[in-house]
Amino acid sequence: MGFVTGMLSGLRQRGRDETPLLSAAGIDLADAASRIPVERYARLYNLIVTELDDEGFGLFSRAMAPGSFEFLCRGMMGATDLAEALARARRFLHIVLPDLDIRIERDGQRAELRIIEVTPVSTERDAPARVFALEWLLRLLHGVACWFVGRGIALDEVSFPYARPAHADDYALVYTEHSSFDATALCARFQANLLDLPIRRDEAALESFLEGAPGKISMLYRRDREMVFRVRDLVRDALPDNLSLEAVSARLHVSPRTLARRLEEEGSSFRAIKDATRRDIAFARLTKTRQPIARLAADLGYADPSAFYRAFVAWSGISPEQFRNRLAAGAARKAARDHTVRGSAN
Repeated sequence: MGFVTGMLSGLRQRGRDETPLLSAAGIDLADAASRIPVERYARLYNLIVTELDDEGFGLFSRAMAPGSFEFLCRGMMGATDLAEALARARRFLHIVLPDLDIRIERDGQRAELRIIEVTPVSTERDAPARVFALEWLLRLLHGVACWFVGRGIALDEVSFPYARPAHADDYALVYTEHSSFDATALCARFQANLLDLPIRRDEAALESFLEGAPGKISMLYRRDREMVFRVRDLVRDALPDNLSLEAVSARLHVSPRTLARRLEEEGSSFRAIKDATRRDIAFARLTKTRQPIARLAADLGYADPSAFYRAFVAWSGISPEQFRNRLAAGAARKAARDHTVRGSAN
């Protein structure tokens, strides 16, 4: 949901009503603990672009005209390798998105993709609009790069120039497990030899790819992180059984070492996936049910409630009871406001 609220920032800054767009996309902001299906997120992406006539979501000093994403891709088409394709992308984005400067640097076996703010998106360092703008551009460049070379490009680590956001745990699934915050600039590091990968897409593939663009970019990383999602599904479906790496690798018909390597290539790890899966279920159950804490801990495969308590505090900074109490207090305040509004209308 953190990515959704960030994407709405420009719309809100312009005083535009987001309700019809959220309804059309099938997204309920009140259901903050649930994950948004990526297809609905992509639909909202396109709806906001159409509403604002701006592929930059109204976040930048100059609108990014609809069609920019298509011509970015067409400009990269025909490059000999990824390094040339990204250089073309950098030149194009300098024209249509001058607020952010992109630099690709190679140093021996390591390469860096830097995103530097020429014109700040917001005067507030941790403003949702600024956080989302940087998240979005990194995902766009990474997703398109993966698509053009026809394989996942593992990011070894990413440094973000803002405080750790509330949804930062999801960075392990979207970018890499090795994410850090409060840096001076956004910097994504990866193996330099990946820049030598040849461009494998042709014009026919591009025409198909552009159907549903630019929101389709939101869906790319799912294919590039296939093993992450297969492991997550197995771990979730087996609960309360606490599957080991060996058990999951056997079900996937690969060795534990191969599975660990594949997950590392996709920027994650078996432990990170297990933690994220349990966290998502815990937040959803605490939000939507009155299930006893001890029962929830057992359903998630914890040997005793105290282990679940420690894990939940690590995830959220508060205990499960405090989490529920805050939700209840928020619901009560909302009900009181709604009652006041109805009374005033009468």
